[in-house]
Amino acid sequence: MRPSTKSLLAAFATSVAVTVPAAAELTGELKIFSDMSNPAPRATMEGLVAGFQEQHPDLDIELTIIDREAYKTQIRNFLTANTPDVANWYAGNRMLPFVEAGLFEDISDLWDDEKSANLASTKPSMTIDGKQWGVPYTYYQWGVYYREDIYNDLGLTEPTTWAEEKANCQTLLDNGIKCYTIGTKFLWTAGGWFDYLNLRTNGYEFHMDLTNGEIPWTDDRVRQTMANWRELIDMGAFIDNHQTYSWQEALPFMVRGEAAAYLMGNFAVSHLREAGLGDDQLGFYQFVEITPGIPKAEDAPTDTFHIPAQAANKEAARAFLRYVTSPEVQTQINAGDQLGQLPVHKAASVDDDKFLKEGFDMLSNAYALAQFFDRDAPAEMAKAGMEGFQEFMVKPDNLDRILERMERVRQRVY
Repeated sequence: MRPSTKSLLAAFATSVAVTVPAAAELTGELKIFSDMSNPAPRATMEGLVAGFQEQHPDLDIELTIIDREAYKTQIRNFLTANTPDVANWYAGNRMLPFVEAGLFEDISDLWDDEKSANLASTKPSMTIDGKQWGVPYTYYQWGVYYREDIYNDLGLTEPTTWAEEKANCQTLLDNGIKCYTIGTKFLWTAGGWFDYLNLRTNGYEFHMDLTNGEIPWTDDRVRQTMANWRELIDMGAFIDNHQTYSWQEALPFMVRGEAAAYLMGNFAVSHLREAGLGDDQLGFYQFVEITPGIPKAEDAPTDTFHIPAQAANKEAARAFLRYVTSPEVQTQINAGDQLGQLPVHKAASVDDDKFLKEGFDMLSNAYALAQFFDRDAPAEMAKAGMEGFQEFMVKPDNLDRILERMERVRQRVY
């Protein structure tokens, strides 16, 4: 889709039009490529562009929205040919290959002292070699979403320690309820479990060193993470045949009360509500402490905008990035009727939603923020790792072979 005419863009303006101090008048063409292809994000993106268009009526904006999975395979091509002026992507190691290839513009000049302070939680994930290569527009929390009504019926409370987590799980199993639903058909959900188990077992610094290739996968500390995971596997904590389900196909187990919880990103909440669960039936808690004393880091995947190095209208692109990082715009686009996620700007407001408020409080007090396994590790390592995690959940006795295979990939990739 290419809504390039001003009249079409204006039709969306009311959705996210806010008052933001305008830069100097802009002219020419501004080409924006986006992967926000699902209906709600698509509408948000169209509205975001329309709001910027209203401030710059002499700018000809062309928005191209590409299916998300197709976007991932096409981005390297369009960064070198038919290059847009703005492209959305992801923080952390997911942007590293494009930085190393010289395909993303250094925009450190946009990260002045004020912006650095207001977007401080994400600055490390936007920084490579001491320079910033994009700006964040949204992030969201991961954690354990659970059936609060089931917990209440069984006299359970939100756990804070590994022992309490396992005790709750045993009570659920004793009552014929699986502790967790999960769909690992597309692998990445297993990556979320590894992230949290490793972050809580060994800490943020170890986790980042591991995903940066600095620690062997056969290290005893990795084995301890997997041993903790195996405790749940051996209990029968996860739904059966999870490798045959997508993450959405695993939701009905929780909706029907056949499983009590889901370790997932906040985007699952709307699906659970649409399936009929009320907020009085749903709760959320931070992944529990495993190794006492290790500060709690969280997964908080951050979505970003970048200026391709070969962009033709970098002045307008910079103005767009300033616009999207303003607190007013970040408040609006992350509202419950838009992206339904969290603004990054510390002066932005969080939508009046109990899960967003809990997530905002949790991330604001986090020791550090990881991006997610398939963003923190290079693509080839992430693929091999998540394949290994899924196999481990099904055949935990294969651990030695899995870790040795992952170690061979590590040695080749890094």
